[in-house]
Amino acid sequence: MPAQVRRIAFPPGLGHDRAMSAPARQETSHVATLPLWGGVELLRARFVTQRFSRHFHEGFAVGCIGDGAMRFRYRGESVVAARGQVNLVVPGEPHDGQGAGEGGWAYRMFYLSPAALMAAARELRDQPDLPHFRAGVLDDPALAECITRTHRCLEQPETPLMEKETRLLGLLAAWIKRHADDRRGGVRAGREHRAVNRARAVIEDRFAEDLPLSDLAREAGLSPFHLVRVFEGQLGITPHAYLTQVRVERARGRLAGEGRVADIAMDCGFADQAHLTRLFKRQTGITPARYRKMLQNS
Repeated sequence: MPAQVRRIAFPPGLGHDRAMSAPARQETSHVATLPLWGGVELLRARFVTQRFSRHFHEGFAVGCIGDGAMRFRYRGESVVAARGQVNLVVPGEPHDGQGAGEGGWAYRMFYLSPAALMAAARELRDQPDLPHFRAGVLDDPALAECITRTHRCLEQPETPLMEKETRLLGLLAAWIKRHADDRRGGVRAGREHRAVNRARAVIEDRFAEDLPLSDLAREAGLSPFHLVRVFEGQLGITPHAYLTQVRVERARGRLAGEGRVADIAMDCGFADQAHLTRLFKRQTGITPARYRKMLQNS
């Protein structure tokens, strides 16, 4: 499959996991995307004081803690992923994240579209559903080593694309074989209440507006109180939190192009640039200005 890796360059000197444990400040060292099976993003980062706001992903996230420990709320409980352990979240499952100690944590993460997991699952399982993973933390040294090894391979520009694809498929196959639930019926789309679907569509279409809850409820066909209860019950976050998540994602897309950050903030529904910066960092771990600089340095 012809594809190119888009690399984003970061400050030098952070080429190894052991280097990430030295700084006493937050540092994001490397991000790259691979347009394969709907999109694969790699992140290698260290966070010390970062606290991620409660949010969810449309795809899967799986990684390995290289140093320190991370605490996050997942499936109704507080869990800790420590050095050498695997942390993961499935699509649509709300979670947050912060350091479990004063030193924060460093990790390597894969962010995978559902299509990427489906590509591997179809070769392993005779079922059309995406695989299901219940645990948010896995104590599996072999899988952790596979994640680290594959991540290092995929972030190297000189590695042939065919090798990257092969290694990634091998990682996904190992993950599914070792930890996917035996029961059928993994992550499925379309289970949400139809009013929640309608509310999400309205938010995604009118994200730049100062949208009243009463308007959103009327569009969804529920009372404001009922909509908030159903929305949070289905997605794990409130309509307002979902609106913030959509605005941050729209801003991130705009930062890859032209335009002042202040103008992007206003166009995406934020009060000003400072408002965008605060919420962008809470959700992504990095400021909009730094994110844009990474793109420019590539």
